[in-house]
Amino acid sequence: MSAYSESIVKSFTEGDNIRDAGLTTPENVDRYDDLQYGEDRKWQLLDVYRPKEGTVLLPVIISVHGGGWVYGDKERYQYYCMSLAQRGFAVINFTYRLAPAHKFPASLEDTNLVAHWIMKNAEMYGLDTTHIYAVGDSAGAHILGLYAAILTNLSYAAKYDFKPPVDFMLKAVALNCGLYHVAKNDAEDRQTMRLMQEFLPEKGTDAELSLIHVEEHMTKEYPPVFLMTATGDFLKKQAPEMESRLLELDIPHEFRYFSQQQATEIRRGENKGKERPLGHVFHVNMRLREAATCNDEECDFFRRFS
Repeated sequence: MSAYSESIVKSFTEGDNIRDAGLTTPENVDRYDDLQYGEDRKWQLLDVYRPKEGTVLLPVIISVHGGGWVYGDKERYQYYCMSLAQRGFAVINFTYRLAPAHKFPASLEDTNLVAHWIMKNAEMYGLDTTHIYAVGDSAGAHILGLYAAILTNLSYAAKYDFKPPVDFMLKAVALNCGLYHVAKNDAEDRQTMRLMQEFLPEKGTDAELSLIHVEEHMTKEYPPVFLMTATGDFLKKQAPEMESRLLELDIPHEFRYFSQQQATEIRRGENKGKERPLGHVFHVNMRLREAATCNDEECDFFRRFS
């Protein structure tokens, strides 16, 4: 791992530790932890969260975590994912193999293995496989964006060795503060290109960047999209470009841009009235009122496609 990637891991770890300090499993959520979905006992693990008062069969949300392709795991997303379960869903929270030890398309292969796991274990965990949704943020939005293209574009799917499960489909997805393409000669993408050298086997050739360009592989069959960014999101320029593609293809979608003027921190259930910018992936911070608003809106969007 390069010094740059190590600095990202260090920074993200410190931030996530602060964000989640003191949080615990909600009393109204059942959790099934460390279920193995692949052969790798370290990385290919998932959790299932369900509301205790939920019906036997629940619609499903798959969460694809962010972390610049080099950082993250299901533990960092557990409280966010359990909050989605509280909204009436069975939530699949999984860890995938990270770069640079595991190059692209390892993360996509793992996402596909999770899809197979869901179809095989639906009865045991009460998963409604006719109503499957997914959320992804940052690099996770990129991975999810590509996987949704694989599911809906046969020519693009043919570029990969793995096959999605029979009858598996995503009814709708939420792409949060995501990266959807990288331009090698764009000054603003220089930092991302440094990560591409870790993520991609050939370190970011034109052919590789085309292969991982989400908008390039979308078709009219792409699932409905809830698209979100915020004032302080360093990837916010990518969201309008993604919306342009959604409009071009006439794909049902909702685009939300959250303002920094609305940010208010909540601690121990009390509104402290502290304004601050809404930054990258703010929606996974369970202490932000705006996170609750965003996650409510995304779940309501999913229900529209039930």
